[in-house]
Amino acid sequence: MRKYLAILGGFTASLVLLTAVPAKISGKNVSGQAPAVSTGATKAAESEASASAKTYAMLDITSGKVEKISVRDYVIGAVCAEMPATFEPEALKAQAVAAHTYAERQHRMEQERPTPELCGADFSNDSSLYQACFTENQARRYYGDNFEAAYAKICQAADEVLPYLLEYEEEPIIAAFCSMSAGKTESAEAVWGSPVAYLISVDSEADTAAPKYLETKSVTPEDFRAAVEEICPDTVWDEDPGKWIQVGTCTEAGTVQSVTVGGAAVSGQDLRRCLELRSAAFSVIYDAEKKEFIFTTKGYGHGVGMSQYGANAMAKEGADWKEILQHYYPGAEIVEG
Repeated sequence: MRKYLAILGGFTASLVLLTAVPAKISGKNVSGQAPAVSTGATKAAESEASASAKTYAMLDITSGKVEKISVRDYVIGAVCAEMPATFEPEALKAQAVAAHTYAERQHRMEQERPTPELCGADFSNDSSLYQACFTENQARRYYGDNFEAAYAKICQAADEVLPYLLEYEEEPIIAAFCSMSAGKTESAEAVWGSPVAYLISVDSEADTAAPKYLETKSVTPEDFRAAVEEICPDTVWDEDPGKWIQVGTCTEAGTVQSVTVGGAAVSGQDLRRCLELRSAAFSVIYDAEKKEFIFTTKGYGHGVGMSQYGANAMAKEGADWKEILQHYYPGAEIVEG
C-alpha cells in the first residue's frame, strides 16, 4: 500500500511543491550539471550502471534489519509487485518512472525528517504502508513458470527509463497510482483533503472496460454494524436495517464523499476501508428478503493519479510512456535524474 496520505501531510505546509509548471522533458540532472552526451546502447548501459550503483535503504520487517537495495533492483521489484507483466511495455515504463519517483521522494523525506520506526531506512517492505517491492526470488515464486519472460520484459522496460523522474518545482512528485478509476481519476483534494496541482481529475474512460470494473459485495447487517462501530462507536441503529445508510454527496468522478450511517456522518473512504470495498465509488441497496446490503463498486483503488488499466489502454492505442505520465500527472515535469 502506498503511504500517500502521510506524504501529503508531511508536505502540505511546503506550498512551493504545489505550483503548476508545464510538462516537458528536461535534460537537467539532480545536481544541476549537464548530463554526459551518449546515445543508444551506451546511454542505456550508463543509466543501468548508475542506477545499480545508487542504493536505497529498506527495512525488512521480518528480520528487523535495514538492507541496501540498488535503485535498479528496487524499481524492477516495484514494477513486478505493482503491475501485471502482461501489460504493454509503454505502460510498464510509465509504472517504472512512477515507482522510481515514489522511492526517491520517500528517500529525500527520510533524509530531512527521519521516521523513527524505519531505523534509518527510506521505507520498509510492509506493503500496507509503502509501495510493494518483490525481490527476484519473490518474483520467481509469484510468476512461476512465466518468470523468465515476465522478468525480462519488466527489466527491459525499467532499464529504458531508469534515468527519469517526475518532478514538480524541482522536487519528486507524489506519484500516486491506482488499479483503475471509475472512468475519471480523482483529485487528491477530493480523496485526501489536500489539493495537489498535478493530482487532479482527468479522463480515464477506458477503465470502464477493464476486468472487474463493476463488482458487487454482499454484507449482512451484523457484519455491517460491527465494521461501522469500529470507526464510529456512537451510531444509533434503527430496527429496520434499510434505514441504516444514506449516501450523501459524490464527486464528479463518482467517489462517495459523505455517508450517513446510523445517524452519524462517515466519509466514503472510511466506509470503503472498514467494509473492504474495492473503491469508494459505490452505490448500495438493502435487500430485505435476503437480509443483506449489496454494494456495487466502480473501479479499484483510491482513484488518484495514474490508472494502471488506463495507462495500459493508452499504450495499446499507441501512446508512449511520456504521454501516459503527462496525461495522468498534468503539470509534472519529466526530468533526467
